[in-house]
Amino acid sequence: MSGQLTIRQLEQKANDIREDIIRMLEAAKSGHSAGPLGLADIFAALYFNILNLDPKNPEWEDRDILFLSNGHTIPVQYAAMAEAGYFEKDELLTLRKLGSRLQGHPERERLPGLENTSGPLGSGLSQASGYAYAMQYMDNIKHRFVYVVMGDGELDEGNVWEAAMFAGKYKLSQLIAIIDRNNIQIDGSTEDVMPLEDLREKWESFGWHVLEIDGHNIESVIDAASMARAITNRPSVIIAHTIPGKGVDFMEYDYKWHGVAPNSDQAKEALKKLRTLDGKITFEGAGIE
Repeated sequence: MSGQLTIRQLEQKANDIREDIIRMLEAAKSGHSAGPLGLADIFAALYFNILNLDPKNPEWEDRDILFLSNGHTIPVQYAAMAEAGYFEKDELLTLRKLGSRLQGHPERERLPGLENTSGPLGSGLSQASGYAYAMQYMDNIKHRFVYVVMGDGELDEGNVWEAAMFAGKYKLSQLIAIIDRNNIQIDGSTEDVMPLEDLREKWESFGWHVLEIDGHNIESVIDAASMARAITNRPSVIIAHTIPGKGVDFMEYDYKWHGVAPNSDQAKEALKKLRTLDGKITFEGAGIE
């Protein structure tokens, strides 16, 4: 995608993505709320500024590659893809339904534009590292980049650190990892379940260039990706601090929303909060009750 949208327009895209996430989850009556809502700003930045993609030609040879490692957050990617024009928005309401292309975890062969299948946590960095290695050392392709979005909870998985060692050893500079540092996982706070800090020092010790940002500041997300692309002697990781359930106050920071979908009343309240930025703006006559 070309970077023609203003930051304000990208913020609106992120909010539209959040609204679609709520609608999808309500229709599915199952799924994950907190992570997808928290990632909306990052995915708006990816699909509408950072990634070099063509939604009308998903297999374009010169495209950048995006892997989603924490596959349960897939509603945010589906919503961003529909917003970008990969498929019609009406299809979003088929999330998790039998026969749908939009399953609860991404399946690469079902939907053009998905680059990986993910279910078991911790696998995405290995997938992305292998792809980046092939581009850098086998095909000598220098103009494309491989991005991988990861959850902080899945950093408990040992194969993440095996991949981190591999990428550091081979100086995979076309590999850019984005960690959704929202501090929750299914059983509670990450620092209670399995402490991760000092996260920056851990990645630096594996030979990575580390950037740390506010994951809800879209300009910071774009700038960090630009800086990561400028690093030519090592892989880069962006630690993006986010709020789980961002935009819906009764979901924010609450790990219990990790794997729960809103019911009809909760969805109605969530959409009202998103449309009014939690009451900061009003739409007279817009039918918001």
